[in-house]
Amino acid sequence: MTKFAKAAVALAAAGALALTGCGGGRAAETPAPAPEQSGTAAPGTEAPSAGFPADSVIGVALPQKTSENWVLAEGLFNEKLAEAGFTPMVQFANGGVTEQQNQIQAMIEKGAKVLVVGSIDGSQLGTQLATARENGAFVIAYERLITNTPDVDFKVGFDAYQVGALQGESLLAGLAARKGDGPYNIELIAGSPDDASSKDFFDGAMSILQPKLDDGSLTVPSGQITFEQVGTQGWKAENVQKRFDSLMSGFYQEIDLHGVLSPNDTLARAAMASVRAAGKDVPVLTGQDSEVESVKSIMAGEQWSTIYKDTRTLVAQTVDFVKQLQQGQTLPTNADPVNNGTIDVPVYLIPPVIVTKENAAEAYANDPNLGPLTKG
Repeated sequence: MTKFAKAAVALAAAGALALTGCGGGRAAETPAPAPEQSGTAAPGTEAPSAGFPADSVIGVALPQKTSENWVLAEGLFNEKLAEAGFTPMVQFANGGVTEQQNQIQAMIEKGAKVLVVGSIDGSQLGTQLATARENGAFVIAYERLITNTPDVDFKVGFDAYQVGALQGESLLAGLAARKGDGPYNIELIAGSPDDASSKDFFDGAMSILQPKLDDGSLTVPSGQITFEQVGTQGWKAENVQKRFDSLMSGFYQEIDLHGVLSPNDTLARAAMASVRAAGKDVPVLTGQDSEVESVKSIMAGEQWSTIYKDTRTLVAQTVDFVKQLQQGQTLPTNADPVNNGTIDVPVYLIPPVIVTKENAAEAYANDPNLGPLTKG
């Protein structure tokens, strides 16, 4: 087992432990344990008034269906909130920001006591969330930070900066394992600029890759190295494929592309398709979300790695927070607050897990969907 793979397995084990022994699988339903609390609640974590009726409306505003994890979250929120006795109101905003604004406003009008918001553009919800606060609703930013407003109470999700750092480490390990000695030619992909997590993913990765760019171990032939240059509007695969078609024809006629930093699986597969269409060997590709097609690709020796983010555990933790709020309790935090441009938002983070072919069977052992893909 390689040094990187041992580290990956250790991370997987640590992640499983942090996720209350659920093994890191999507079948896990037990929330992560709350850390011990100090005597003073963090600002923004206090429940609204003395709680609220047990059958209250809970609004869940989700973005476009850009990954399998968002689709999975929709079903889980409907199921788990209903099981807990709440009245779920779960909606996707496939039509964009305006649709999400309208959906949140409708949730407020229905009397939602908690709003769980996976934002499309976290900077565009200030008016709606101010109204929510005026109506006594508690606002939880789900996975994506809501920015430039004081009217967000809490954030729950995975550590986006750590995700990026793991991707950067994985890219270097994959290059060494598959491409021999460097220097290596790489290209960078970032997520959608209107998603606050995208910059965190990118910054985390660049904390690992920038020193290698500085010393010449890595080169970016296109010269596209800033977040603004490599962002992918809307997380759309077609935007990456179009960009990479241009990169391949413009910079890789005479040289090879050795690696690609991709922030998620969908965009990794788009880059792979473009490279193949140019008649080049598949580069070392990172990813995120453990999508079925990418797990198959990893097991086939194509995509190098992905990040496993246990949506069942994240949803279960979020629903558990809703229960605590309903009972008038203060929510636990387990990380430093994050500044959203206006206030410091209290945070609860779940650790991500890096997955390569070498540790996939262990990482997905308890996942009924992904586990079978690692057999044989």
